[in-house]
Amino acid sequence: MSDTHPIEGHRAEGRDKVTGAAWYAFEHPVPDAVYAYPLQAPIASGRIGAVDTAEALAMPGVITVLWGGVAIPFGTENFELALFERSEVTYRGQLVGAVIADTLENARAAAAAVRVDYAPDEHDVVLRADHPDLFRPEKINPALPTDTGYGDVAAGLAGATVRVAATYTTPVQHNNPMEPHAAIASWDSAANHGGSVLTVYDSTQGPTADRDTIAAVLGLDPDQVRVVSPHVGGGFGSKGTTRPHVILAAIAARAVDRPVKVAMTRQQMFALAGHRTPTIQRMELGASADGRLTALAHDVLEHTATRTEFAEQTAACTRVMYGARAMRTTHRLVRLNVPAPSWMRAPGETPGMYALESAMDELAVALGMDPVELRVVNDPSAEPESGLPFSSRNLVACLREGAERFGWAGRDPRPGVRRRGRWLAGTGVAASTYPARRRPSTATASAVDGGYEVRVAAADIGTGARTALGDIAASVLGVDAARVRVVLGDSALPDAPLAGGSMGTASWGSAVADACAALLKDGEHGSADTADDVAKDEGWARHSFGAQFAEVLVDPLTGEVRVPRLLGVFAAGHIINPVLARSQFIGGMTMGLSMALFEETAVDATAGGFVRADLAQYHVASCADVPSVEACWIEEVDPHLWPGGGKGIGEIGITGTAAAIGNAVYHATGHRVRDLPITPAKLLATA
Repeated sequence: MSDTHPIEGHRAEGRDKVTGAAWYAFEHPVPDAVYAYPLQAPIASGRIGAVDTAEALAMPGVITVLWGGVAIPFGTENFELALFERSEVTYRGQLVGAVIADTLENARAAAAAVRVDYAPDEHDVVLRADHPDLFRPEKINPALPTDTGYGDVAAGLAGATVRVAATYTTPVQHNNPMEPHAAIASWDSAANHGGSVLTVYDSTQGPTADRDTIAAVLGLDPDQVRVVSPHVGGGFGSKGTTRPHVILAAIAARAVDRPVKVAMTRQQMFALAGHRTPTIQRMELGASADGRLTALAHDVLEHTATRTEFAEQTAACTRVMYGARAMRTTHRLVRLNVPAPSWMRAPGETPGMYALESAMDELAVALGMDPVELRVVNDPSAEPESGLPFSSRNLVACLREGAERFGWAGRDPRPGVRRRGRWLAGTGVAASTYPARRRPSTATASAVDGGYEVRVAAADIGTGARTALGDIAASVLGVDAARVRVVLGDSALPDAPLAGGSMGTASWGSAVADACAALLKDGEHGSADTADDVAKDEGWARHSFGAQFAEVLVDPLTGEVRVPRLLGVFAAGHIINPVLARSQFIGGMTMGLSMALFEETAVDATAGGFVRADLAQYHVASCADVPSVEACWIEEVDPHLWPGGGKGIGEIGITGTAAAIGNAVYHATGHRVRDLPITPAKLLATA
C-alpha cells in the first residue's frame, strides 16, 4: 500500500502561480485590445425579429454591435458555434449578438441598451419518464453502442431469490471551474506568407483540438490558427470542446480589426459552457440467496439539445462492473429547449455509478448481506460483456483494504439505530470505476543549455501535467527532474490530445517517453508519434477501479447531513507522482460529496431556462463540508495501457462517492433518498 502522507515535492509551475507570473487566457498583455460582451436570448424557443442598435451605438466607448444582420461566413453547421447565423432561438441564454467597446464596463452597459424583438414559441425543458418524444440515439459518448446485453434478463429476474427494482434521478449539474471561460483573439494579415493568421489565447483543455475546431468554423486551414493556453484554471470537461466565447472573440476581432477580449460571467457559463445532463435511471437486480447476480438491467433516460445531440454513456459502467448471468443496458434521449449538454467530470460513470451502487446497497439490505461481500462475490474474472481479460482490476483488494482502514468490521447493518449526541450516524460503501484510455500523441525532446526540453501541445488544467511529464522524461533520461523543462499549452507545439477522459498522462507520457528515448540515441534531439502503437491497443479491458467509504451524521430534526469522514482506495496502475495523485483523488471525492448533497441546477418550466445560475445559489462543497478526506492506492503496475504502467486518475475519485454517501445516509436514518442531491427537505419528507 502507498503512504497516505504527501512526499516532498513541488509543481513545476508552482512559483509562477503563487507570484502571479502565470498568465491565464484573459490576462495576456495584448496591445490595443477592446472588449466584447454577449447578448443572450431571454426566451427558450422562437425567432429573432427586428434589432435596434441605435441607442447602444451612441453610448460611450462603443465601437460596433454584432448580430444576425451582419454577414459572417462560417465553415460549419455547428449550431452552437455558427454564431448569429440563424434567427432561430432554441434555448434561453443562446448568443444572439454582442457589443464591442473600449472597456468591458462600456460593452456591458451598451449590451443592455440593444433592443431585440422576439417571436416566442412554446418550449419544453423538462425531462420526464413518460415523454412522448424519447428516441434511441445511434451511439453514446464517446462512440459506444447505445444498447447492449446478453442472457435472458426477464428469466434471471423471475428466477431470483431476491429482486430490487428502483428508479434513481440526478439533476442538471454545471462544471464551474475556478477560471471562467475566456479568450483573446487577434488577426495578423501580414503573417503566414500573406494569408491572415489568427492567434487565440483561450482557456481550453486541448490546444490542438481547439485550433482544429476554430479553423473549421471560420473556414481556415489549421496552420492559419494558433491557440495559446499555458495555464488553465480548471475545466472538469467544460473546456474540452470549443465554446462560443472563442468564436465570438475571433469574429469580433475581424470585424473591428483589433484584438478582442471576451470573458464569460459566471452566470453566462450556465448557458454557454455545457452541463451534465439530468438522468432518470431504472435499475432492476436479481440475485440468488448467496448474493450472486442472476440478472442486471440498467435503463437510462436523458435530455439533449434540439440542434445538438449528446448522449451521455450513463449505463456503460454497468457493463464492466459485475458478473451477472444476464444483463441489459439501454439509453434514450429527448430533444428539449436546453443548451447542449456535454462532458462533466467522469461523464456517464458519475451518474451511472450512483444508480448502480445505490441499487447494489439496496440488494445487500434485501439479502441481509454485507455490502462489501456482495461486491466481492460478484467480482468477475473477465469483462462481463466482451469477455476480454482485465489489464488489471484489483477491485476486491480496494474493498478489503478500505474496509480495514475504515474500521468496517463489526458494522451493525441495522439502519437508524446509532446515535452520536443528537445526530444519527451511519456508514456506507460503493465501488468506483473509470475507463483507462490513451490517444495518439506526438512530442519532441532536445538537449538544451546543459538540460533538456520536452515539447508537447498538452494542457495543464491544474492537474500538474508539467510536473508529471517532467517526471516521466527525467526517468527515461536518467536525470533529476529539475533538469527537464516541459513546454506545453500551445497548438504550435507537437500535436497532442486534450486533457480529458483521464487519458492525458498516458497519452502524452507515451510520446514524451519515446521522444526522450530517441534523444538518448541521437544525443541532441528526439521525436515521437505514438499513433501506430495506440492503433495496436486491443485485447484487454482497461479500467481503473476503487472503493469509497463514507461516514455521515444526520440531524433528525433539521435533516442536515454532515460527512465527517471519506476514504477512497484506488487501483490505478503505477502512480507516477504521489502528491499529484492524492490531489486528484481527493478532488474527485470532494466533488462527489458536492454532488451527493448540494449540486443541482433547477429548471424553470415556465420561463424555460436554468435558475440558480450563480455560485450563491448553485451550492458546491466548501472546506467546512469536508472535514476529512483520505485517499490511498493499491500498488500495481498495468503494462497493457502504456509502458509507464499507470492509468488515469482524474475522474475515478468522483464516480463512487455520491452512492457511498447516499448508502451511509440510509444506514443512518433508515430512509432511502433516490433523487440527488440529498437535501434536508427530502430527508424530512421521508421521515
